[in-house]
Amino acid sequence: MAGNNTPSFKASDLVIQLSSTLKAKSDVLAFGTVFTDHMLTIEWSAIEGWQAPLIKPFGNLSLNPACSSLHYGIQLFEGLKAYHGDDNRLRLFRPMLNMNRMANSAKRACLPAFDQSELLECIRRLVEIDQDWVPHSDSSSVYIRPTFISTEPSLGIKKPAHALLYVILCQVGSYFNTDAKGLSLWADPKYTRAWKGGTGDCKMGGNYGCSLSAQYEAVDYGCQQVLWLYGEDHQITEAGTMNIFLYWINEDGEEELATPPLDGTILPGVTRQSILELTRKWGEFKVTERYLTMSQLCCALKQQRVKEMFGSGTACMICPIANIVYQGEYGRTPSDWTFLV
Repeated sequence: MAGNNTPSFKASDLVIQLSSTLKAKSDVLAFGTVFTDHMLTIEWSAIEGWQAPLIKPFGNLSLNPACSSLHYGIQLFEGLKAYHGDDNRLRLFRPMLNMNRMANSAKRACLPAFDQSELLECIRRLVEIDQDWVPHSDSSSVYIRPTFISTEPSLGIKKPAHALLYVILCQVGSYFNTDAKGLSLWADPKYTRAWKGGTGDCKMGGNYGCSLSAQYEAVDYGCQQVLWLYGEDHQITEAGTMNIFLYWINEDGEEELATPPLDGTILPGVTRQSILELTRKWGEFKVTERYLTMSQLCCALKQQRVKEMFGSGTACMICPIANIVYQGEYGRTPSDWTFLV
């Protein structure tokens, strides 16, 4: 959290301008296409500091064509969800973890610091205002997208003197449009999502935009997502936009839930952290953050030691992995308990 001495906006200064015309609610829940009535904006400049937070009707942004977020990718975002509980109360899932991660990403991007608690309170007020958009459903929710961009109106690589933090909300259903029991992944070491010393542990747009070419090549191979590999030993890192988990009998004959460690190449997912904390609390099997390679996975599949493989994330929640294409081989993970080469 930003220290008490860190200049920041205050939720107590929040200005609210309600929309005079509310949108009709849609039954179409394609991910990221149906937005609520209002948004939150907070402007910053090096001279004037943080301005008062503003909740206003959802609308387009006006940016200078030289804006450095457009030219040099000085921007980041977060993702969390609002749900209706069984008691009909609105809830956010561990939102301070998202606020902390956003602050870490902002530091890496040379964007200004802010008080995470103050931002969370502003977001809470935004969700409260648009709460009628939150579905009473186990399969849908409102996705919250905080975004932080440089609005520096000049060319040249330099620390921004102007920035905009804004938050939009959208009503969402399932992230993946598929009726299959699990996802299919394409694993090819010629593409790398992140590397040590890079920004793989930050939620920056550049980490995602550069993955599109590999994503569409995966589709050409009949797969839905990319299983990202790293290094000469083809370490398993992430799957699409998800953290990856392997539930198996390891080389020592132990029942284990394993996921790659946070070494700078892995996004520290909130769902990932929650899975690790819950399963460690259960104490039913070994839970490990360790490096996993494709050779280890292939060997375990052939020896029928893999119990399950799945991805996790805010958007996708928990998603089973059904099959993987790797070096021309087509192997099914035990979502259907078979292995084919």
